[in-house]
Amino acid sequence: MSEEKKAAVPVATIHLPEGHPMAALVDTIPMPPAAGDLVEGAIIAINRGRVYIDLAPFGTGLIYGREYLNAADVLRKANPGDIISAKIVDPAGREGYIELSLKEARQAAIWGEAETAILSQTPYSLVVEEANKGGLILSWQGIPGFLPASQLSKEHYPRVPEGDKEKILGELMRLIGHPISVRIITADAKEGKLIFSERTTNEAEEKASLIDKYQVGDTATGEVTGVVDFGVFVKIEPGLEGLVHISELDWGLVENPHTLFNVGDSVKVKIIEIKDGKVSLSIKALKENPWHTAVERYSKGMEVPGVVIKYNKHGALASIEEGVAGLVHVGEFKTPAELRETLELGKTYPFTIALFEPKDQRMTLTYAGKKK
Repeated sequence: MSEEKKAAVPVATIHLPEGHPMAALVDTIPMPPAAGDLVEGAIIAINRGRVYIDLAPFGTGLIYGREYLNAADVLRKANPGDIISAKIVDPAGREGYIELSLKEARQAAIWGEAETAILSQTPYSLVVEEANKGGLILSWQGIPGFLPASQLSKEHYPRVPEGDKEKILGELMRLIGHPISVRIITADAKEGKLIFSERTTNEAEEKASLIDKYQVGDTATGEVTGVVDFGVFVKIEPGLEGLVHISELDWGLVENPHTLFNVGDSVKVKIIEIKDGKVSLSIKALKENPWHTAVERYSKGMEVPGVVIKYNKHGALASIEEGVAGLVHVGEFKTPAELRETLELGKTYPFTIALFEPKDQRMTLTYAGKKK
């Protein structure tokens, strides 16, 4: 094994008392790779939709099936002896091989590169692919990202009298197909969120001075400048914009921000975080949390009507009032299919409150009707 490959193998963290004759040896014992680990190894062979990777001393890695197809564009150019990085999918995979994913390793590397780009403020020339009333859609390394209109440079910012939405969209659509220089300002791999800015360093400094005028806890009235799947962008004042994450839009379940807000809407927001030049906002923080007073209306053992609002792997979520919902566990039913046949989305059913902990905003419901 080369020195380069050795460096990619995790090292044991077992420690013996100082001076123990085996201490030096134990500290160098490599630990077997686990699911999710990134590993590196040389290609042994490529044969009939399978790629074998040397992961000595732990065995041989295998990329096959869907994982092979997902990375076929890269593997077509690969040859035995090439060193590649991959992610462990299953340490005890098919036929004793360690199952690997090249695509997941590439994705992890790309998001890591995005985080580095934020710190270094690396500029990229990207072509505008789409436009909406809130901004532009661009792709970087195959990942679609959003450039809010408020993050456009002065050159490209749509200057439209009275903020006419259709005229704003018309101006933004003129940029489709044209390259613009942008920086990555937000990269969230978990949510698949990539946000760009076209502003220069000087504009960023101007934004920082605007942020200094505010502190956590302040409230403001702003204008919605963009509506995306993960939340709403709100302009607090010219040059300063913040994000209201989907979880901060309302106490009730919000699955599609587009059904609640439109570009140009006036909204009142509360500043809940200022970090790394970004402002996080909340709309629901200015509304009373219904859980705080729920104890006045509900108690364990009470029968209540509830509307089924969502399914998840644990069962169904039923709302007994706006912002107060409980879980109906799938274990009450023979199969998940029976649960969905009995409790249809959007319909109201009788339930009994089995667990009620309003301080922790937790509630469990049991179905009180007849099962199909």
